[in-house]
Amino acid sequence: MIRLHETVRVARSAADCYRYLLDFSTCEQWDPGVYRAAKITPGTPAVGSEFDVTVSLFGRRSTLRYRITALEADTRIELEMHGNGIRSTETIAISSGASGGAEIDYRADFQLSGVLRLSQTVARPLFKRVGRKAVAGLADALTIKSEPPRQSWPSYAADRSMILAAPTFTERGYLALDDKSHSEFMDDRVVVVTGATSGIGEAIACEYARLGATVVLVGRDADKLAASRQAVHDFAGGDIARIHTEQADLVDVAQTRALGERLAAQFPHIDVLVNNAGAMFDTHALTDDGFERTLAINLVAPFVLTETLMGTLIAAGGRVVNMSSGGMYLQPLVLGDLNFEKSSYSANNAYARAKRGLVAVTRHWARRYGDAGVQFNAMHPGWAATPGVTKSLPGFDKVMGRFLRDARMGADTAVWLGAAEAAKHCQGEFFLDRTPHPTAVLPNTQVRPSDAQALYGWLRNESDIPVHGFG
Repeated sequence: MIRLHETVRVARSAADCYRYLLDFSTCEQWDPGVYRAAKITPGTPAVGSEFDVTVSLFGRRSTLRYRITALEADTRIELEMHGNGIRSTETIAISSGASGGAEIDYRADFQLSGVLRLSQTVARPLFKRVGRKAVAGLADALTIKSEPPRQSWPSYAADRSMILAAPTFTERGYLALDDKSHSEFMDDRVVVVTGATSGIGEAIACEYARLGATVVLVGRDADKLAASRQAVHDFAGGDIARIHTEQADLVDVAQTRALGERLAAQFPHIDVLVNNAGAMFDTHALTDDGFERTLAINLVAPFVLTETLMGTLIAAGGRVVNMSSGGMYLQPLVLGDLNFEKSSYSANNAYARAKRGLVAVTRHWARRYGDAGVQFNAMHPGWAATPGVTKSLPGFDKVMGRFLRDARMGADTAVWLGAAEAAKHCQGEFFLDRTPHPTAVLPNTQVRPSDAQALYGWLRNESDIPVHGFG
């Protein structure tokens, strides 16, 4: 038997610590030995809930099954684990500290069998070292940071070369993050996520719901919205009444504006808006409003929705997170041909230009409305394996599939930007893996403030959005 015992003190309440640890799949956020973890029992974790945890064990990945065997609210979580040649019983005891905060006491008994049993003497110090790192990671995950990460010089140089930066777009970049935690709860806050019926959008909604936010899922298909609502509840647990759905086809300006008006009427304070919905189209076509389709969904829609919700965002001191793409780096903003009516159409180029425009508008919003208390930031999710990527870029998906991030990795920064205290003062920046990055590295792709102003004016005029009485 290998016995572990570690204790750590954190500046959080015992209730917060218990709430974070109750969903044991959060271990992927704080245990450096865990590659992936998932709750496989739907709903709020309880006695009998099970989790699959994939770890690096003796040089290879192995999936372990954890099960909650006993709970005492805010004070104790007991689990048992079994895998190929390994079993354990583990106890996490939580108590309030005399001077505030909480103390977390972790104990585990591991039993090895078969081939692993023969290596028990060698394994003992390894297990103890892994246990210490895991508990230290837990303490860090429960520590609320006040300052956002800053880009290092090697990272900045890699961005400038582009080729050296490409590996960080894969899951390798996410796995290298020092802090992957989401432990800052969002009770009594409202989050709106567009494109929430699959992939990264659904993963974003899942994590916000787990943090306790009231989440509004926006999509165009009623059946998919219903399925996603259930999927988010299965993931996050809690009261399903906190998970709302809104149906709208965001390619249509009138539907997008009507969506914003409905949301504003129902939620006078919206704390986070995640403009995630996007699409790529193989052929050139204009919408009924006269916009090229890729431009309509990736730029016009977030513009119309954000402007329509501006009053509710200002009332909440809210945050706007705009989903961009690494493809943006390869294209400039072409103000004279936003609808691709003067040049040869390319799906990839149209998508990249629309995302370039969204980042430019993000910075313009930050300048225009930042003093009103609203934050505007854009982000790149990395290269993620999603249904959209598979459909739009099958060749890329086939070649890069084994290196791509999963949807939860791609969602990470969007959740961090909306929830974290450390992101509170970030304004008008472009993020990858919680770190600000340059918006342009190639010649002639930098967007001047005057061009962003011109784009903003064009969008306002063409979509018939009225001028607000603020900003």
